[in-house]
Amino acid sequence: MSAERKIASIDGNTAAAHVAHALSEVIAIYPITPSSVMGEISDEKSARGEKNIWGFVPNVVEMQSEAGAAGAVHGSLLAGSLTTTFTASQGLLLMIPVMYKVAGECTSTVFHVSARALATQALSIFGDHSDVMATRQTGWIMLASNNPQEVMDMALISHVVTLKAQLPVLHFFDGFRTSHEVAMVEELTTDDMRSMIDDKLVQAHRSRALSPDRPSIKGTAHNPDVYFQARESANKLYNSVYDIVEDTMAEFAKLTGRTYHAIDYVGVADATDVLIIIGSGADVADETVVALNAEGNKYGVLKVHLFQPFSIEALVKVLPASVQRIAVLDRTKEPGSVGEPLYQTIRTALGEAIDAGMYKGNYPVVVGGRYGIGSKDFVPAMVKGVFDNLNSTNPIRSFTVGIDDDVTHRSIKWDADWSPVQEGVFNAMFYGLGADGTVGANKNTAKIITDETGKNVQAYFVYDSKKSGSMTTSHVRFGDRQIKSSYLIQRADFIACHKFSFLHSYNILGKLKRGGTFLLNSTHKASEVWNALPDNVKQQIIAANAHFYVIDAQSIAESIGLGSRVNMILQAAFFKISGIIPVEQAKKAIHKAIDKTYGKYGDKIVAMNASAMSAGFENVELVRYQGYEESPAAGAVKVIPFEPSNRCITTKGASTFVKDTIGLLVANEGDRAKVSQIPMDGTWPINTARYEKRNVATHTPVWEADKCIQCGICSFVCPHSAIRLKVYDKSALKGAPATFKSANANGKEFEGLAATVQVAVEDCTGCSACVNSCPVKDKQDPTRKAINMSPQEPLVATERENFEFFLNIPELSVDKYNKSTLKGAQLAPHNFEFSGACAGCGETPYLKLLTQLFGDRLLIANATGCSSIYGGNLPTTPYCTRQDGRGPAWANSLFEDGAEFGFGIKLATTQQTAFARQLLEKLAGSLDKSLADKVINAKPSTQGEIEALRADINALKASASKLSTDDA
Repeated sequence: MSAERKIASIDGNTAAAHVAHALSEVIAIYPITPSSVMGEISDEKSARGEKNIWGFVPNVVEMQSEAGAAGAVHGSLLAGSLTTTFTASQGLLLMIPVMYKVAGECTSTVFHVSARALATQALSIFGDHSDVMATRQTGWIMLASNNPQEVMDMALISHVVTLKAQLPVLHFFDGFRTSHEVAMVEELTTDDMRSMIDDKLVQAHRSRALSPDRPSIKGTAHNPDVYFQARESANKLYNSVYDIVEDTMAEFAKLTGRTYHAIDYVGVADATDVLIIIGSGADVADETVVALNAEGNKYGVLKVHLFQPFSIEALVKVLPASVQRIAVLDRTKEPGSVGEPLYQTIRTALGEAIDAGMYKGNYPVVVGGRYGIGSKDFVPAMVKGVFDNLNSTNPIRSFTVGIDDDVTHRSIKWDADWSPVQEGVFNAMFYGLGADGTVGANKNTAKIITDETGKNVQAYFVYDSKKSGSMTTSHVRFGDRQIKSSYLIQRADFIACHKFSFLHSYNILGKLKRGGTFLLNSTHKASEVWNALPDNVKQQIIAANAHFYVIDAQSIAESIGLGSRVNMILQAAFFKISGIIPVEQAKKAIHKAIDKTYGKYGDKIVAMNASAMSAGFENVELVRYQGYEESPAAGAVKVIPFEPSNRCITTKGASTFVKDTIGLLVANEGDRAKVSQIPMDGTWPINTARYEKRNVATHTPVWEADKCIQCGICSFVCPHSAIRLKVYDKSALKGAPATFKSANANGKEFEGLAATVQVAVEDCTGCSACVNSCPVKDKQDPTRKAINMSPQEPLVATERENFEFFLNIPELSVDKYNKSTLKGAQLAPHNFEFSGACAGCGETPYLKLLTQLFGDRLLIANATGCSSIYGGNLPTTPYCTRQDGRGPAWANSLFEDGAEFGFGIKLATTQQTAFARQLLEKLAGSLDKSLADKVINAKPSTQGEIEALRADINALKASASKLSTDDA
């Protein structure tokens, strides 16, 4: 290893951007998850003047769409600049037309793709190979990386190969699993990259560019006489790719000591069973095969790097002649195909190799399977299940692994309790609340452990696709050996829960090892916390004989002035009780990280975080529960069945679908859902957010009825519809809970009526927008208003009952209030509630208002972005109906085509209205003509007139139903 190279804990996106920026002159970008970070890093590098290997700052330009970025890349390439871009999913598909052009013109470039699922029956921002496999026909070289180190290495190899081959390269790696996985990476230096790039090849690329100095024409139109021949004319370039890739990888090995091949093999030389796979799953298979072979099996795994053009020679070179059975795993689904891309490729390549006498073994049994689609976790136990299926008397073909397919019965069985022993690796899991700093703290933790101990670290972070306010899970591994575990932690030495309410909703301790450590952030002290725990959590702690620690990080953070940012306190507590680094050494390391992270915000912020760190070390307490042993005997953890409490989801009044399917998803147990439980066309019900009870707020608003002027502003600004205003007849108060609040309604038009401002404390996010916007101040105490924040937990039981009673109070008749006023709008039914938006979101109050004004007749054409995540993200969605069942209908297409999508909806509704009017005019003589004319000529402008028109239409429908004609 060169003395200049440094070891850094970075993620795959950072690794790709490190190389791409250094080897490019122009970078055209457009953000799409999870590739956006590559563009952001490149933009930052150029903004601070970082130069490429030729001493110039690359020009990074953001376009209006992925299609625009591809067009810019194409133009820049034809002008002779070394150009790249980053993308994923439908963004990549929008580039396909240009990709055909670039390949057809034999132009050198590299696209770096964090491979991601495609939007089909639903949007998924998570990883699989659906997008890259959709580009197979474009003629690009396809090179895959399996982990962050390979991303950096293969990025350089890709940029070299494209110049040598005079063909474009699609360099891809698994979205989120690799793009966001933090691991130990040996960074390539500028000298490394410079030594691999032949300037003669760069000059050759420039010489092929359009130039008035050597005029030429590209993009001509071919007639039938020559187009076919032209398509075959570049065959010699593709025939050379395998040798170019192998030569480049050999050159790279001499430079760095890291050896790659077009296809790498791991396993025994006389393997009988082999698994073939691409991407991060290859490392999972690698780890599993090593463990299974240690038990006496004869297994192997082929890890494919060069997928396109596929080399039969490369396959024959590494596939043992002893192989009897092969399982090919694809991370994509191609409905209706004979098999997925890699399976079809292996089948064809193997057949041709045997026919040509290149492969000396017998034709083995070959089965194909699908795994890990949409970032479904792929674990060693599934790899073992694949081998078990392969060795069965009648193996399932075209199988799936990791799901329960009870529809076509193609899923194979696997033992979820099996996992390879990870000697010398410490596994830690941290459950945090989105935006509480947990993820950032764990990234710092990984870096500190690396810097202070020299251990290998791997960190991976699981986010709900909802915005802040949902759970995040950090998986951090570290040890003395290389860590290839590209899957979620299956058995944890340490688990931290940074939000107490998660214990009621999720199986937090399900993966804790016997004798493991559990750290809980709770307002309850060590002497009190045991009685506050759910019974199943107590059972799990006892069964695991866990070392149980507690700290009140929330109160500490508030006293210091950090609000809900508990990350620094809990990070310090982790270092204190884990003992990974001596306490004083850990304090110095964390303080150094604080200076680096917060120094730009000023001394005050640095001091606050330093105080938080000190408090974390000082205030963590051991809980000595009954039966706890300091040094327990080894043994397996007793499995305690987990059932979410009613603080996770309420099923009162819920449909069977909500109870059986959405309930699983809400409890973070969606992996247990069977295929038959999922709507096959992507159509999900609305009215579901009301059943999910997230309980994420530490403090929620409390209404002061005697001070309130009933202006409706608190309801108006609430981003989550967690505050409601109702005016109603006082008779509705009969049977009200003892703690239910009401007051005489303000305003002459409401004389004699009652009013209530009610808070849904289990759905509130604690953003304080209501309190900040309240215009009323207490004359005796100006710090208090007509609505004030108070700790949430003591309010849950009573306010749950109060909110349920409030919802059952009849809505005020629409003729009693004016929707065009602020207060009147807030008396209208809510058709958008409890969304997954960030706490304090500035968008959702307007969307909620839109549904209050027009929700009963609203069709929404949504463009992908925040609005699709807080508006249409599973498990529950916020759009809802009023009491008669009317409400918004919502659909989402892509990011770029929102206007066109909506325009199409408008065209259809206009056409349908015209057709209905035509039929009604034709039938008027057979119906009540005056009523028909009234409907045809109606131009309602108020809600009352709209409701009257609906009554007339219903009457016409009733009359038409008695006629037997097709028109009726």
